[in-house]
Amino acid sequence: MHLHPHPDTTSGPQWPVVGVVAVGGAVGALLRYGASRLWRNGSDASLLWRTGEAAFPVTTLLINVVGCFLMGVLTVALKERFTGAPRLLNPMLGTGVLGGFTTFSSYTDDTRRLFDNDQPGYAVANLLVTVAGCLTAVVLGVVVARLALARRRPAAAGEEGGS
Repeated sequence: MHLHPHPDTTSGPQWPVVGVVAVGGAVGALLRYGASRLWRNGSDASLLWRTGEAAFPVTTLLINVVGCFLMGVLTVALKERFTGAPRLLNPMLGTGVLGGFTTFSSYTDDTRRLFDNDQPGYAVANLLVTVAGCLTAVVLGVVVARLALARRRPAAAGEEGGS
């Protein structure tokens, strides 16, 4: 069986890819940090964890769900609409920005803290809602992007046909 390389991989030097992923990751991490400062909750208010009942980590959940939705949109946009985009755009925006923005480590640490704080209901809810929400969001992102692209195609075709 002959395997074809994935279209996102190249046989050339990888340093440019590493560089754009690093820059994108820094941007994504800064965006996540900003979101956590705007909408504080139990995941970043450490005093709550030591003094009593902790808040459900809504900010981390929303960051991960929004990031997954955007990943679905990005995937469709780059693969189906912007096929001529520079090859470094996908690793910079996907792996870099969205990878830096979303956070599996905070999600798991939030869950651990909820268990440690004797809040198993919140902990299990966080585990399940995050996974279900993120999977749903990425699928919804793909669907929304495809609907948006389909809506643009007939209008463009109709304009060309009227000339």
